[in-house]
Amino acid sequence: MVTGAELFVKALRAEQVDTLFAYPGGQAIDLFNALYGEQNIDVILPRHEQGLVHAADGYARSTGKVGVCLVTSGPGATNLVTGIATANYDSVPLVCFTGQAPTGLIGNDAFQEVDIVGITRSICKYAVTVRKREELAAVIRKAFLIARTGKPGVVVVDLPKDIQREYGSDDYPEKIEIRGYKPKRSVHAGQIEKALEILNHARKPVFLAGGGVGISHAHSEMRKLAEMTGVPVITTIMGKGAIPTTHDLYIGNLGIHGSYAANTAISHCDVLFSIGTRFNDRITGKTGHFATHAAIIHIDIDPASISRNVEVDIPIVADAKTALLALLEKAQKLDTQEWLEQIRQWKSQYPLSMKTEGLTPEKVIRAINHTFDNAIIATDVGQNQLWATQFLELSKKKQMLTSGGLGTMGYGFPAAIGAKIGNPSKDVVVISGDGGMQMNIQEMATAICYELPITICILNNGYLGNVRQWQEMFFDRRYSSTCMRYRKSCPGSCNAPTEHCPEYTPDFLKLAESYGANGIRVTKENEIAAALETAKHTLKVPTVIEFIIEPEENVMPIVPPGNALDDMILESGDKGI
Repeated sequence: MVTGAELFVKALRAEQVDTLFAYPGGQAIDLFNALYGEQNIDVILPRHEQGLVHAADGYARSTGKVGVCLVTSGPGATNLVTGIATANYDSVPLVCFTGQAPTGLIGNDAFQEVDIVGITRSICKYAVTVRKREELAAVIRKAFLIARTGKPGVVVVDLPKDIQREYGSDDYPEKIEIRGYKPKRSVHAGQIEKALEILNHARKPVFLAGGGVGISHAHSEMRKLAEMTGVPVITTIMGKGAIPTTHDLYIGNLGIHGSYAANTAISHCDVLFSIGTRFNDRITGKTGHFATHAAIIHIDIDPASISRNVEVDIPIVADAKTALLALLEKAQKLDTQEWLEQIRQWKSQYPLSMKTEGLTPEKVIRAINHTFDNAIIATDVGQNQLWATQFLELSKKKQMLTSGGLGTMGYGFPAAIGAKIGNPSKDVVVISGDGGMQMNIQEMATAICYELPITICILNNGYLGNVRQWQEMFFDRRYSSTCMRYRKSCPGSCNAPTEHCPEYTPDFLKLAESYGANGIRVTKENEIAAALETAKHTLKVPTVIEFIIEPEENVMPIVPPGNALDDMILESGDKGI
């Protein structure tokens, strides 16, 4: 006979959990007591529960394992909410355990009691409160099975304090059947045949690779299919890296900040073969004008995602890797030379490039490409993310982690911490803006305490840059609440930086040094390489590199809101094409 807390630890071992991101509290103290002295599980103590869940997310995305969280009830649980939604939108497998008031007090407004199952039910794959000690083992086994199978996602398991303390059996099931839960493991051969028949008659075909290719670890299969057929590949932000970005058949990202060649190819293709993407509004633009000349084939593991946003001609419900393997058995070479030449002309005519002189985000990111050849790069959200998705070069040895579906500022740094913990031999780099970096800056202490030599690149323009860009382009330069240097003594209205603007707060170098990290400020292009090399060869502590970039630098091209993909504005000041 063992306590529920002891069974919890046994269950983690049985699920091969080697890393647990955890923050203690009163309603979880028995679980932490059971973990005391545990040799096979590293318990990582971040400095805030939101940082904790993002770290577990980064660990899961970068290793392919299930990320596991443990927090207390009430505020401990609610602080996970943003990270739960972030991971679930991007199909990241997490199991989040939350402490809870004893079952007899649930519903009585007990101290630090919240209905975390009710709060998270709509933003996770499954959520449950354990009501009986004899159900504990089966619930935990079920949680891991649901999180990692089918379309991966987040499972929340709420553990009341009396369940943690109650004695019972230590049996933990090796297998479990869940009524009504039958993840798709095969692919319909007839639908594959129909898809190939349409593809084989195409003159202007395109593969659109989304995040599902990465989730199913199908990069090799995606590259082989592109090479076998000669069909060019476009990616979503989450799909970038599905084939090496230096590959001749790779066009670029599509969407509101996609490349001219990618967006134009989508608008002119006659067959759009999509694999593992939801066709959300960030990539389609005005859906009524999306790929109007194309027959659309859509592979997705989630049947609810097919024809939800864009009506498709051939639906294929399957895991991306399973479907790609089936396609590889029968795919054939197509005559795409004329189409590829047209795409190359578009790329040459309107390349992705920042024309600003001096220190630019493009130059910083291209230097990161050159300096780090075996790396995980975690981005935050905002202009920094968009520049990264435009200019980062990804391959089998280089992976990008980013919050795509929810677009969560504050994600990048803690996700990098989780990635470094899960991949200690790889370089880990953060690309962040000055705003997003401050949302989880407290995790610098975590990086110091666990001796994590992460390179943190802050693109500091003094603004919440993505919103400021929209204010400049679509709201008559009314910079409302986007200036990060604002003081109470500033004028009531602002539409441009001036020489009288106050100093930036905080001083990132002094802040880094206060934690025990290294700090470097870069203001000139010729300082980029040395700063990155210094950071790369720094052991045991993070290095913060603050790049002072132009305050009003914009991410271009851009598709204005409500427009079609081919209604792009290519440069600041343009009216569109």
